[in-house]
Amino acid sequence: MIIVGEKINTSRRSISEAAEKKDAEFILMMAREQAEAGAGFIDVNAGTFLDQEVDRLCWLVETVQGGLDLPLCLDSPNPDALAEAMKRHKGEPMINSISLEPDRYRSLLPVITSRPCRVIALCMAETSMPTTVEERFTVAAELISRLTGEGIPLEKIYVDPLVQPVSVDTNMGLAVLGAIRRIMEAFPGVNTICGLSNISYGLPHRHLINRNFLAVAIASGLNAAILDPTDRQLMATLLSIELLLGRDEYCQNYIEAYENGRLVA
Repeated sequence: MIIVGEKINTSRRSISEAAEKKDAEFILMMAREQAEAGAGFIDVNAGTFLDQEVDRLCWLVETVQGGLDLPLCLDSPNPDALAEAMKRHKGEPMINSISLEPDRYRSLLPVITSRPCRVIALCMAETSMPTTVEERFTVAAELISRLTGEGIPLEKIYVDPLVQPVSVDTNMGLAVLGAIRRIMEAFPGVNTICGLSNISYGLPHRHLINRNFLAVAIASGLNAAILDPTDRQLMATLLSIELLLGRDEYCQNYIEAYENGRLVA
């Protein structure tokens, strides 16, 4: 399971203030905390800075990778910001994200084909947010066809079925789970990813909902997630469900987490 640590996002007040002041020590602390908790990628997002996004995103990339040997998920719809951030990234980044929205697709395609990277592909077309399994699957199939046609390997594509709050529509969880199953069955080798916490927006005890949704999503085939790895109960759920599904040979990951004090019952 690939974990993308979500916390370095300037929509969070503490991160916005650190990016404004260019407080490298604080940003590195947040990155290391997520890495130590199990993140394989660190998401960096400076979208709230608007006209300064290019500068701030590049600074985040250089700051995090200056003190941490880990790849990043470069999170922006701005092709200029992504292009500049990719120049500064060491190794192969993950790009979040491209979609079937015509302007976004045309502007981001040259960026994601400019060098090897992993690509998050949103199940979003030019009409509206998807609501059904079929709508999500149709967009996913088209995106996979186009991206592989451009030379992007199937295993480098991470389809995001767009998790929407169940507080708005209680069928949203089922629609995402169904889409994950169909995508993974139809395209062996592709990946699915989601922004986990969207599922619980607007509801009390969000952590409870997030943990249980993660478990059923992994059981449905999800193999990557953007989440808070410092939520120890969430990570304990992840470790235990992967063990139960036979994805943790000899229970090594589970036992290692226990021995390192990262496993919370």
